[in-house]
Amino acid sequence: MSKVVLITGASSGFGRLTAEAIAKAGHVVYGSMRHTTTRNAPVAEEMTKFSQTNHVDLRALELDVQNQDSVDAAVARMIAEQGRIDVLIHNAGHMVFGPAEAFTPEQYAELYDVNVLSTQRVNRAVLPHMRRQAKGLLVWVSSSSSAGGTPPYLAPYFAAKAAMDAIAVQYARELSRWGIETSIIVPGAFTSGTNHFARSGRPADAGRAAEYEAGPYSGFGEQIQQAFTAIVPPDADAGAVAEAIVDVVDTPFGKRPFRVHIDPTQDGADVGFTVLDRVRAEMLHRVGFSDLLKPRTQA
Repeated sequence: MSKVVLITGASSGFGRLTAEAIAKAGHVVYGSMRHTTTRNAPVAEEMTKFSQTNHVDLRALELDVQNQDSVDAAVARMIAEQGRIDVLIHNAGHMVFGPAEAFTPEQYAELYDVNVLSTQRVNRAVLPHMRRQAKGLLVWVSSSSSAGGTPPYLAPYFAAKAAMDAIAVQYARELSRWGIETSIIVPGAFTSGTNHFARSGRPADAGRAAEYEAGPYSGFGEQIQQAFTAIVPPDADAGAVAEAIVDVVDTPFGKRPFRVHIDPTQDGADVGFTVLDRVRAEMLHRVGFSDLLKPRTQA
């Protein structure tokens, strides 16, 4: 059966690839982004052409994840047009690169807002509808950095992704009795096929960053990026993340994996998360809440 899907951050990268792949799989997809009539107007146009060429249903949706009114309006439009939302994919995010000390507290807060608080805004708009439906799926695009090997100079981004992952885990427990399922997608490093590094932010305190560049960390940023590129296999395809999400969406209720790893660099996150998720599950068993580990089928 065709599902109604909302994906955030669909203008490029994993989000764009996923929106197109899910639409091709036969679902109604709302690919959301900011500025659909200005900066991203060409992207919205391309989505319309993609739908026409491939005979699918992919629609660009104006949605600013940092603005609750915008989120509410986008969700209201979807409900008015479709009557339901079956799948919500939390994909919107932003990366920054540079010495942790050189980022201002305001930059940390901004990054947390984009990568973490945005999911809360969208959840608060979508979940009342899913709970009334007594069925739904939340897909969270996390990061292998939350449990795998990580390089320096990405501290604000990694911290935000770790926070988002922790929230996703707790939401899974709090939604399972409503019949709402959770899958967390864990991509590793992809240096092509996304705009993460190309569009990554830089420290606002240029003076502090210059001190690092003039000291023992001279040239370190470039060394990190070269090292990243060296360990990513040349055939690493960001489209594999989109394919994994399609597989999750198409898997029957109750049989979806809690985590899916797509990591071309094999940074160890699959091992780290296996241990972490097992520890968390064992605690729930210990205190008598093991039913929270599986979504409940509602009558």
